Amino acid sequence: MWYLLATSLLILQFNKKLSVALLMVTAVVGGYTQVLDWRALAFLAVLAIMAGVYYKFSDKTLRTMLEILLLLASVGLMLHLIPGFHNLRVLDGVRMGPESAPLTMYYNFDKALVPFVLLICLKSLLTTDTRPHTKPLYWLMLAVTVPVLLMVAVVLGGLKIELHHPEWLFQFVLANIFFVSLAEEALFRGYLQQRLSSVMHPVLALIIASLLFGGLHYAGGSLMVIFATLAGLIYGLAWMLSGRLWVAVLFHVGLNLCHLLFFTYPVLQRLPYAN
Repeated sequence: MWYLLATSLLILQFNKKLSVALLMVTAVVGGYTQVLDWRALAFLAVLAIMAGVYYKFSDKTLRTMLEILLLLASVGLMLHLIPGFHNLRVLDGVRMGPESAPLTMYYNFDKALVPFVLLICLKSLLTTDTRPHTKPLYWLMLAVTVPVLLMVAVVLGGLKIELHHPEWLFQFVLANIFFVSLAEEALFRGYLQQRLSSVMHPVLALIIASLLFGGLHYAGGSLMVIFATLAGLIYGLAWMLSGRLWVAVLFHVGLNLCHLLFFTYPVLQRLPYAN
């Protein structure tokens, strides 16, 4: 089921009808396996109705109201506030190394729905009409900021260098691409930053979207908020330079993968660990 969900997200940019059809099949399987209960299935039905109304009627006020509701639904899915989704726990309290805090990881069905929801009201969510031509030097400089940011976190005491090669690396990459990063980039870069850029200077939109992204990580403490905000600037610049959501996702996954392989993950364990 999870591979089917990932496939539907992968082809969303290229064939929306097939992608939605695969999502419907995945939802049926999810209901059968009790990953989705009746509340989640009812929520999906409501979303389908809202999409039909949004596409059928051209009234500006109605469409604005529906877009606000769809945005709120996306935030609810992102924060796991919508009931009825029983996400698969892939890892439970796993320690990457002696100085890493315990890690719990899920395959998130609810979060994976965010790109589908936002694409209803913003057709350019995945790809903007403009196609910027950026010098390779700019991309090299942006790529370098990924390890630099991680080393800054080390200097500030939030991380330590600790090499890992977990046996569940494939599961991590799958979850990070389709069930975490794509959803977060769809909301903060594809939707928020793009919408804000249409009414204000793009740099200001970049900063606001990055600050909101940092605020999403408030549970990790002030240092995590700062780190996530700076990471959001990198992802937002990747989106600005390319006009492609998947490029921002690539940077997001790349940073997370570097973090996992070379540093304490998810954070530095601050209390002594007792066996």
